[in-house]
Amino acid sequence: MRFIDTHAHIYDDTILPEIEAILKNAASNGVEKILMPGIDSSCIDNMLSLEANYPDSCIAMMGLHPCYVKENYLSELAIVEQWLAKRKFVAIGEIGLDFYWDKTFTEQQYKAFEIQMQWAIDYNTPIVIHTRNAMGETIEAVKPFAKKGLRGAFHCFSGSKESAQQIIDMDFYLGLGGVLTYKNAGVAEAIKEIPMEYLFLETDAPYLPPVPYRGKRNEPAFMLEVAKKLAEIKEMPLHEIAAITTANAERLFGI
Repeated sequence: MRFIDTHAHIYDDTILPEIEAILKNAASNGVEKILMPGIDSSCIDNMLSLEANYPDSCIAMMGLHPCYVKENYLSELAIVEQWLAKRKFVAIGEIGLDFYWDKTFTEQQYKAFEIQMQWAIDYNTPIVIHTRNAMGETIEAVKPFAKKGLRGAFHCFSGSKESAQQIIDMDFYLGLGGVLTYKNAGVAEAIKEIPMEYLFLETDAPYLPPVPYRGKRNEPAFMLEVAKKLAEIKEMPLHEIAAITTANAERLFGI
């Protein structure tokens, strides 16, 4: 079985010192490729170094995360733009809206999101969306760009059945991670009727480890538990879950 972890921060300081073992563990569980989301300029060197050192397995995105939209967001966006002009990335991400921690820069978050969505259209590149406490607002922000041909995914989907339907109505994908395995999260019910053609898998490592690893640092190898849970929900063999979700990720990201 072949899997793709479509979202993992393996350049994180808690993972990087053990990266050889982390990648070996991932491969032993069938996770052949790992997509790395950009956060802000501070992660770029480590992320691109990983991609250069492990080109067969580590693949970079580029973007400004909404939680890192601060007073200097325009200068941060300028760095993103320079990189997008310099080389091809599999996605612009992770970008979006996050009203959980702080609403101080709400207006700037909207601006940064819209600017990066327009770049995605200009560069014919998909986006990877982060949204927290802002699902409705994020979907509404995406709609006009989706009508212009924007493609992408809502990473770490944890919304309602209605939100899931709105997302696939825009022809966007849902990234499913450890939250799918949490008993009271409601994600299993939300995606039960969503066609498999709109789903793929992720970890968001080192965050949000799946059951039975809650309380531990997450890593790509643990994504197998998410796949098993999805197989249970969809009443499908695990090898079919692997084949379909991998094909979906390859189709969106062009890998």
